[in-house]
Amino acid sequence: MKPINKYIIVTPVMEELKTESGLLLSQTDAFAFRYKKATVVKPGTLVDTIKSGDVVYYDKAQAHEVIINDQSYVVIQERDVVVVL
Repeated sequence: MKPINKYIIVTPVMEELKTESGLLLSQTDAFAFRYKKATVVKPGTLVDTIKSGDVVYYDKAQAHEVIINDQSYVVIQERDVVVVL
């Protein structure tokens, strides 16, 4: 698998989201957030600043899900990454 240009293949990270007071948010509430957390599987050929294994937050509205070899991945563009941890 080799993404080209500025595309990045990621796998979403499922995490428990808590409020400051310690209440757990439901998946419905968590879905309302615009940005999602993911681990980079493979950056595209023209992506310089993001490496495999990086954890990123991306704009979920710009993401596309694909299935490669019976595994689900998300494809985003470099410009849709807002934070690299």
